[in-house]
Amino acid sequence: MHVSSRFHLRNILQLATSFAAVALVLTSVVLTCSQPAHALPAFARKYGLRCSACHESWPMLNYFGQKFKDNGYQLMNDRDAPIWQNPGYWPVVFRITPIWHRVSVGKEDVDTYAGGVLTGTNAAVQRISSSGFDLSGLDFHTGGTLEKNISFYLLPSSDPTGAFHFEQVFVRFDNIAHSPWLNFKLGRFELDNLLSEKRILTLTGNGGVYQTYHFIPQGDGNIFGQIGDNQLGIEYLGHSVDDRTRISVSLVSSSDGNVNLSTTANAYTAFFAGSQAFDAGRLGVQRVGFYAMAGEASTYYLTSGGGVPIPGSGIGNKSFTREGFVGQFYAGPHIGLTIVTQHGSDNAWFGQGYGNAEATDGNGGNTCGAPPCPPNNVPGTTLPVGSQAPSWNGATFEGHYIYSPQLIFISRYEFEKMSQQANGAGYTPGPQGVTNGFATAMPSNLGNISTYTIGFRYNPFMTSRAGLAWHNEYNWLHQDGTGPANLTTGALTNLNTSEILMGLDFDF
Repeated sequence: MHVSSRFHLRNILQLATSFAAVALVLTSVVLTCSQPAHALPAFARKYGLRCSACHESWPMLNYFGQKFKDNGYQLMNDRDAPIWQNPGYWPVVFRITPIWHRVSVGKEDVDTYAGGVLTGTNAAVQRISSSGFDLSGLDFHTGGTLEKNISFYLLPSSDPTGAFHFEQVFVRFDNIAHSPWLNFKLGRFELDNLLSEKRILTLTGNGGVYQTYHFIPQGDGNIFGQIGDNQLGIEYLGHSVDDRTRISVSLVSSSDGNVNLSTTANAYTAFFAGSQAFDAGRLGVQRVGFYAMAGEASTYYLTSGGGVPIPGSGIGNKSFTREGFVGQFYAGPHIGLTIVTQHGSDNAWFGQGYGNAEATDGNGGNTCGAPPCPPNNVPGTTLPVGSQAPSWNGATFEGHYIYSPQLIFISRYEFEKMSQQANGAGYTPGPQGVTNGFATAMPSNLGNISTYTIGFRYNPFMTSRAGLAWHNEYNWLHQDGTGPANLTTGALTNLNTSEILMGLDFDF
């Protein structure tokens, strides 16, 4: 066994021992100090629901919570219209998380010095670790009904520095013609998939997103097919009265949610989803479903000033697809497992780096004012010999054990594996000299990802006014061929990153 492998195994064993010890302490606390919990403040103030009514563990929804959301944040009674609400009710939630975390990146190019003099640029490779106290961004949730069957959601959100953007904004018309099968929303919203990234229970940099929803092959320029990102468009949703059967269709701009038509314009992407739930007796309500994304995005942007892409001028659309299956399975009230599988494919033009007009300019900017500019499919451009459509397969397995509404244990494993690289056998860079950064055929495993996450959340209380979760998490991610090149042979190396995080996730 290699030294690095023994070191990694020892870290895992030490971490597992620490989690086990903390779990024993928490179990004692829960058994002695457990108290009633209530729903997230924004809607608890309106309906007085317990948290266990809508959440397996906030912010993750259970079956009833999904039904409440599908009904436009309504219980379908006379308290839904805002005219009947208490004048003091203000449907607002602030959420932020002060944390301590330690991040370790397995390989980084570093400069070397001797006697205070630079002796080599990127002349050594070493692990970089950093730890300290930090903050998450701030979410400012508000949502509810403007009138009976007219609902809204607004989420201004900031990064840790306080730079705000609108993460989610939409108005929805519910139960048109008194039918649960006719609901429409317009704005910026999360695509309707069963496993919600916006209600994810994990917070680390790599563990706080679903890799399956965001995977992009190495050198690929298609940033528009990321299912986990909120999108700008219109959505139709229909469901049965008991919410067992659900279907949805979204038509969104192929902009990955970016505003002002700054990326692809005049191109659209469709997203389809459907699911069916069934009662399995004591095991609980199980649900299976599918989803599919099919769209086009630009590969050619008109330019000005010597090659700078003009925002919103994208043409030369090429296609991409994502399709997958989802299952939510339960073994009683305490154990759950969600499985997502996905196949993705991009047009060969995306595989060669075309598509993203907002690549950095190499000087810290986010537009192309100086080399290296992103590849642009200008008239007369041809694909290099050996170019082919990249495709891949991925899966997410997320399990949880709910000891009580106040304590949940979480585990997740994900993998993403390339089935066809963009640079095939006999690949030769084109005459324009524009490539995806790889001058030869790519290794078959280049960019493959394996990652796992474990953790727990303990809620000492959650009243109708506030909530608090003590959050602990560990994530490890391995990616093939994306580390610094070997300084002796020039061969690509693998990259391992890890993060351990402890925080107080609170809302008010």
